[in-house]
Amino acid sequence: MTMSEKILARAAGKAQVVPGEIIQPDPELVIIHDGYVNMAYKQLSDIGYRKITKPEKVMIITDHKSLHLTPEAIMGAKNHRHVAEQWGVKHFFGAGQAGHGHIYPMEAGLVRPGMFLFSYDMHCTNFGAVGAYAQRGGPDIITVLATGSLLMSVPPTVRIELAGQFKPGVHPRDLGFWLCSQLAPDRLGIDFDYRVIEFAGPVIESMPLSSRVALCNTLTEIGVANVMFPPRPGKGAERAVFSDDDAAFEHRIVLDIGKISPQVALPGSPDRGVPVDEVAGVKIDHAFIGACGSGMYDDFELAAKLLKGRHVASHVRLFVVPGTVAIGKQMADDGLSNIFADAGAIQLPAGCGLCAGGLGGPLASGEVSISTAATNGAGRMGAKDAQCYLGSPITVALSAINGCITDPRS
Repeated sequence: MTMSEKILARAAGKAQVVPGEIIQPDPELVIIHDGYVNMAYKQLSDIGYRKITKPEKVMIITDHKSLHLTPEAIMGAKNHRHVAEQWGVKHFFGAGQAGHGHIYPMEAGLVRPGMFLFSYDMHCTNFGAVGAYAQRGGPDIITVLATGSLLMSVPPTVRIELAGQFKPGVHPRDLGFWLCSQLAPDRLGIDFDYRVIEFAGPVIESMPLSSRVALCNTLTEIGVANVMFPPRPGKGAERAVFSDDDAAFEHRIVLDIGKISPQVALPGSPDRGVPVDEVAGVKIDHAFIGACGSGMYDDFELAAKLLKGRHVASHVRLFVVPGTVAIGKQMADDGLSNIFADAGAIQLPAGCGLCAGGLGGPLASGEVSISTAATNGAGRMGAKDAQCYLGSPITVALSAINGCITDPRS
């Protein structure tokens, strides 16, 4: 079996599962974020539920509205605490207590290799970076809260083996955008819809967690079921699983990452990736580094090295948002926060940041932004007629300095 099939089989209490099989897995953790808590509570209360199943497995985490800027947000946060108390939720994290729901659980050891969990939000694919399988529940997460599980189909797996080395200026987010631009229009002849993308090859053995997260996150938006990496040895890896050599992968392909150039996703969706030189020179008003795909310490360290001793263009607003409180503290301890402040950047509290509707720094009508956000549909970070480009932390930092989209190879 593949590593995904092994995790799902164990969670379903089976010796073996095959793609297409319907299972009802038992999760070790169920995560919902602040944007859905009150709605879930109302929906369950309306049909008579006063309790949830196995509240000791449930996590409520505040990341979308880590800034309470409106009366609605203030009351929402108050109600979240009330819901957690009423349900007896074991893991509750309010604003300022943890950070992003797709990063903090790995940092805290709450998500570990070989683990199966349900999550409300689609970007829970991040957890594949440590070899855990998270199934998006979406609105059906209320079924998990009420009954403890949810019916799901075992997805097929596509294995992508990475070879070579990234060239200077190229980041794993660039590989992610390139893959999205090839998979979505079917240029690789691979059906990606509700498939697990499993990365393999010697390159990933030395790939840091931040790079793995970047790849897991970027591919999510095109509709894959999950993105997985074989876990690395270490603490928490006692229950890690790996794909068998004779596992029945639907496809196997090899990619030389040395051939990938820096990419930018055009406004609309992450699958609209193009080489950065096609849009280099486009004037920007706004830039943002953070969110669930690029909110790790390594991402800010890369950006800070470029910004040190330099300044953001006078007409650009640059926002940085650490993925967790601990990452923010490390940025302060190591001097990164001062580098950003000296460069004219604005650091916001840990969480989703501007990716959650532009919270704390929205786009005005007609403005242009480049960011490391998870996606870039119309209105994602403010006005619907604003233009949202996506790039790597390297491309975003250099673009903020130059005031226009910049090829990092320059």
